[in-house]
Amino acid sequence: MIGYVATIVLLLLLAPILLSFIKAVKMWLLYKRPVSLLQGYRDFGKLLRKETVVSEEASAMTRIAPFWVLSPLLVALFYLPPIAKGAYYVSFVDAFTLTGLLALSTFFLMLLGLDSASSFGGMGSSREAFISALVEPAMILTIFSVSMMAGDLGIGQAGVNLAEHFPREHTASFLFAAISFFILLIAENGRIPVDNPETHLELTMVHEAMILDITGVYLALIETAASVKFVIFASLFASLFLPFGMEEAWLPAAAIFVGKLFAVALAVALIEVNTAKLRLFKVPNLLGIAIVFAFLSLITYYVLGA
Repeated sequence: MIGYVATIVLLLLLAPILLSFIKAVKMWLLYKRPVSLLQGYRDFGKLLRKETVVSEEASAMTRIAPFWVLSPLLVALFYLPPIAKGAYYVSFVDAFTLTGLLALSTFFLMLLGLDSASSFGGMGSSREAFISALVEPAMILTIFSVSMMAGDLGIGQAGVNLAEHFPREHTASFLFAAISFFILLIAENGRIPVDNPETHLELTMVHEAMILDITGVYLALIETAASVKFVIFASLFASLFLPFGMEEAWLPAAAIFVGKLFAVALAVALIEVNTAKLRLFKVPNLLGIAIVFAFLSLITYYVLGA
């Protein structure tokens, strides 16, 4: 239990660092001076010191929504697979529960964008709903497929089973699920090519459009939620699709796990540097690929047993 609580604290501490690491890698590859890995903490402290300004057109939802955007993600942290053998986990949480928590966070983020009564907020919320409607079914299918291969619908126990006995006979299904989940990781976290978190161009922004009218503590909460969501997806990918290192003691297992998280962040940075943002109407094609791979994973597992 102590090791699992330490894991939650570790993930919270790593969340801003991973996003700063992605930005630093991108800047280094573009021959720019990289930002510090602690830049996320500096931005958080800066936002806490800024004045919180709320639009006169906004209702109480603007003051409540940032807390509800972050809260489901904090709960989801406790449902992730353990990083070391014997650590405490919640075994009864399945793909529907975890996806529902992530969707609840997105729902309140969309309400926040709509509550500002600005055209940008409404545009960003509608685009976010459009993307989420395609992401969530694929995510349920992908996690369900991996859970079936692991022999347990509980996400925590599935991660443990995969670490103890990797299903080599289902390598094809496993690979299809991994491709699908990585596409979903990019889409749900608003990374290139689905969205660009560093732009404020009205024709391209999705996530940023919903939070243009908030600042101060509320913006700090939203930025924290974005980093926590990324670390949740990176942790799921590391535990379910890179299932090694759990058999070690907690400290070596934690070191291996952190290395896997940075490997996922490095892969995201390399993709962002080498690809361009898709047009909005091309995004369903990419997410359709994720859904196809999720179905292929299930079909290959049930029909071919591969």
